[in-house]
Amino acid sequence: MAVIRITSRNARFQMLQALLTNRTKRHRTGEFLVQGVRPLSMAIRFGWEIRALVYDADRSLSSWAHDVLRTARSAQQIAMSGELLAELSEKGDGSAELLGVVAMRPDDLDRIPVEPDLLAVVFDRPTQPGNVGSIIRSADAFGAHGVITTGHAADAYDPKSVRASTGSFFATPVVRAGSPRDVGAWIEGRRTAGVPVTVVATDERGDDVASGFDLTQPVLLLIGNETTGLSNAWRELADVTVSIPMAGSASSLNAANAASVMLYEAHRQRLSRRTA
Repeated sequence: MAVIRITSRNARFQMLQALLTNRTKRHRTGEFLVQGVRPLSMAIRFGWEIRALVYDADRSLSSWAHDVLRTARSAQQIAMSGELLAELSEKGDGSAELLGVVAMRPDDLDRIPVEPDLLAVVFDRPTQPGNVGSIIRSADAFGAHGVITTGHAADAYDPKSVRASTGSFFATPVVRAGSPRDVGAWIEGRRTAGVPVTVVATDERGDDVASGFDLTQPVLLLIGNETTGLSNAWRELADVTVSIPMAGSASSLNAANAASVMLYEAHRQRLSRRTA
């Protein structure tokens, strides 16, 4: 496959630049930009479709970059001037060595495997892509099976989200759902199939504390919007509401921190049950 060379802000460069900042164009093309060694390595490891690889034409490439270019043989190779690549890299010092253009995966809730030990997270109307990525990272770290975002929300495919996940985005199914109703129908389908999913909301006025509730059962955790919390629709779908005990003067936790605490508690309980 012939190498494309870009030395000016031509149409191809502008299309790549749009993948950084324009959500509509990302989803219209079904592509997003991946920055960083670990995220790109994880995309390849977990079998995501790499459509193009952009590298710095002005410097020698490392053995890692050469390996990536050899591994993703079907990807279009783009040699770009270092100055232009630096604009796409969003780094404080120079340019990334290699960027990937990766194909999105479908927003299908069935991508999340529903087993008897289901642990998944819903993030209701997130406003910050960095928080989405942080929750995905925690979900991966604590053995969750997937992350769902709902409502008019920050884009999980935003480069800030993918970077914040440090590559876990590619290991953990991340699905956008149109509404709580869609997720509710999916949950009912799983229950009918024999998996008794319990929907657990988090709120400072919970019915129980997180450590006192059985999170070893199949669970869907609900995390609310950073400012307004959970919507009424989600509160109505929840089977139980739990709180995270806090000390000090803070009134609440950051959404990503609250999700991490809940995921850790679920993981802790499950480990304790297996070793008991």
